[in-house]
Amino acid sequence: MSSLSLAVRDSSTMLRRNLLHARRYPSLTLNLLLTPIVLLLLFVYVFGDVMSAGMGGGDRSDYIAYVVPGILMMTIGGTVVGTAVSVSNDMTEGIIARFRTMAIHRGSVLIGHVIGSVLQSVMSVVLVGAVAVAIGFRSTDATVLEWVAALGLMALVALALTWIAVGMGMVSPNAEAASNNALPLVVLPLISSAFVPVDAMPGWFRPIAEYQPFTPAIETLRGLLLGTEIGHNGWLAVAWCLGLAVLGYVWSKSAFNRDPK
Repeated sequence: MSSLSLAVRDSSTMLRRNLLHARRYPSLTLNLLLTPIVLLLLFVYVFGDVMSAGMGGGDRSDYIAYVVPGILMMTIGGTVVGTAVSVSNDMTEGIIARFRTMAIHRGSVLIGHVIGSVLQSVMSVVLVGAVAVAIGFRSTDATVLEWVAALGLMALVALALTWIAVGMGMVSPNAEAASNNALPLVVLPLISSAFVPVDAMPGWFRPIAEYQPFTPAIETLRGLLLGTEIGHNGWLAVAWCLGLAVLGYVWSKSAFNRDPK
């Protein structure tokens, strides 16, 4: 069997393993999925009219259109926290040490985690998107090409954040530490342009929201779904994703290849 065939076979096996774990222990995924849904309902039905008025909009429906892209990106950030916890469990419970002694492709363990996490992120986005549509979100101006680009962007963000989460899980001493280390992936969307425009923030706080990966990704997704101006956010979002993906890959591979203590 060629090296490529071996890698594909073993990666598929690891992917099935991770998906089975997610199916058998759904509580972590459900808890992470519940947070963006609760925030969506909270900001739409409790703060929607006030936020829309403050942004110069007409009613709650205007704010629904604004907030949904940010919530979708937040869903991805929350979902990959579970990946960090899962990887940390594998590292601390000894299964990785067992895999090292087996005749399997070494990279298949990480690839299985990454592909499984991206698939879970996509499914989570679909579920949260369905809730958004149910409460009134509409994207009537988006073309088929823009929808494809939007899905591709979210998949790219999920891939980049997953590699970072895998690295966090690899270096964490336990699952609790992995969850804490991955907390910025949940906090950063809260201080981005997800809920209010960057221009509406105080001057001292604006750079924090502007110079981070989630804001250009959210603005790009918002432009694709709603037809608003994307400007330079498109290439910034792609650059952030590629940079984080490479960083996470190198970090994860280095930690995985390191001899256990």
